[in-house]
Amino acid sequence: MPHEKPRAVVLFCHGNGGSLATWSDALRTLHDRVGVTAMGFDYRGYGRSEGTPCEKGIFADARAARRWLAKRADIPEKQIVLMGRSLGGAVAIDLAGDGARGLIIESTFTSMPAVAHAMFPWLPMRTVMQTRFDSIAKIRKYHGPLLQSHGTGDRLLPYSMGEELFDAANQPKTFVSIPGGDHQDPQTSEYYESLDAFLGSL
Repeated sequence: MPHEKPRAVVLFCHGNGGSLATWSDALRTLHDRVGVTAMGFDYRGYGRSEGTPCEKGIFADARAARRWLAKRADIPEKQIVLMGRSLGGAVAIDLAGDGARGLIIESTFTSMPAVAHAMFPWLPMRTVMQTRFDSIAKIRKYHGPLLQSHGTGDRLLPYSMGEELFDAANQPKTFVSIPGGDHQDPQTSEYYESLDAFLGSL
């Protein structure tokens, strides 16, 4: 969704649930309300994208989308603002290790084994899971501006997990708590005020 006078160019990485069809409103909000050029894409195996999802493949898809967007917007890849929600936050964090103008993550986890352990604490999920999405290790490698949000009522990814991820991140960083917010709840007006201020600071 190109904007005539964009405040930033944003690559949006959506969550595990749904596809571009279900995340189109989020892109439209970024364009209309926030005033940015926003691009979304489907990982392999999502929506109309062919293939089977896997960790390595999802990261490769995101890098391909970033390359395409940079060429389309005629800017360096490191000038793109990376934004992700839930699983997409892990994808954005992985990309941010290459450099980014800014990183925005919403309701994101520390690692996939940690999520599995939170759901099934009686099983050795931390050692047996092959899929890692190790965001807490990767976010330490990012040294740019960060805006992170998490709902205090998140029943899928605990709020404490968001706090742990934020603690591991480097400065400058801002955390927005969504009081009572569950995993799929929309963002609040206070969040969008923080998002406006974050983009204005870049």
